[in-house]
Amino acid sequence: MIQGSIVALVTPMFENGDVDNDSLRKLVDYHIEQGTDALVAVGTTGESATLDEDEHLDVIKFIVEATDGRIPVIAGTGANSTKEAITLTEKAKEIGVDACLIVTPYYNKPTQEGLYLHHKAIADAVNIPQILYNVPGRTACDMLPETIGRLSHIKNIVGVKEATGQLSRYQEIRDLVGADFAIYTGDDATSRQFCLLGGNGSITVTGNVAPHLVHDMIWAAMAGDKDTALALDSKLAALHNHLFIQSNPIPVKWAVAEMGLMSKGIRLPLTWLSADCFDLVRDAMHQAEVI
Repeated sequence: MIQGSIVALVTPMFENGDVDNDSLRKLVDYHIEQGTDALVAVGTTGESATLDEDEHLDVIKFIVEATDGRIPVIAGTGANSTKEAITLTEKAKEIGVDACLIVTPYYNKPTQEGLYLHHKAIADAVNIPQILYNVPGRTACDMLPETIGRLSHIKNIVGVKEATGQLSRYQEIRDLVGADFAIYTGDDATSRQFCLLGGNGSITVTGNVAPHLVHDMIWAAMAGDKDTALALDSKLAALHNHLFIQSNPIPVKWAVAEMGLMSKGIRLPLTWLSADCFDLVRDAMHQAEVI
């Protein structure tokens, strides 16, 4: 089981929007040095919505090659078309990822039965570990614990990223799945409490900016060390908040660029962070002692 601090990696870009592979390689090395346990390639934070299919797969391949087996790579391969999600998942498997993260279909708002059949079809079609991804704030579609429980009986569906921020969801899901089914949080602000409850880690945005601190906080929480986890999380609290002051990944890309780790690039319809937000994010970075 992949556990711990799993960073939903930004995709570095130049100001013209082209992918910056040199910075991407540096980021991979940086995260491994800082203790990140695994990387998510081309998830929401990696701008999956603004990359075409060839670029999407190219970035996944580049991260797999740059990582070179040192830590696991999870590829974002979800889509609101079941056929497209199967294709992306098949191609990610061919590239050599360790698992795939598959978001619930967005915009078309399927029923719970539709969600079950969608994810079952992908799992049946591609024999690779798959992690469900429930983020109703972005998809307008909430995969309920009962549906996750049904899907957990499919052998290669191995976990869920639960990003509602509702801590009660952890126990609801755990009661419906086996002990070997991973339950990750996708909500940085509640990641400490989630892992203290028994969660298997965080698929984190904040980890892009403070990877070592997030790693130590998550593992302290997973070990049940409340005091250490709280002390570390207090340094991260402002980042958890202000990295979402505008739509993700706008603030986190600004912060990573501010650290000198990549160029100042993002793709429309996303725009660079508004100047009136700079001080708030910078102050949060100071609190986390990353600048």
